[in-house]
Amino acid sequence: MASYVMLFHYTHQGIEHVKQSPDRIDALRKIFSRHNAKIKDFYALLGQYDTLFIVEAPDDETVAKLSLYVAEQGNVRIETHRAFTEAEFRKLLSDVE
Repeated sequence: MASYVMLFHYTHQGIEHVKQSPDRIDALRKIFSRHNAKIKDFYALLGQYDTLFIVEAPDDETVAKLSLYVAEQGNVRIETHRAFTEAEFRKLLSDVE
């Protein structure tokens, strides 16, 4: 499975209902699971972003659909990045000519 980092900024709606964030995370874990994806880790952040997920998903299309689903709820704006493990990175470098 591929790894992804999903970075979140709270919207005005998200801040108004911030105390419900843990319930939303629990609900998203179930939804991700139904799509054969997994929220491996959640972090609350200081700085440019408010929170993040570390996600495993079978492919880019799955994580794109899940990102759109989360964004559609209106509580956060999302920035999603494909993340490569050290082993994947080393393999990429070995293929560079």
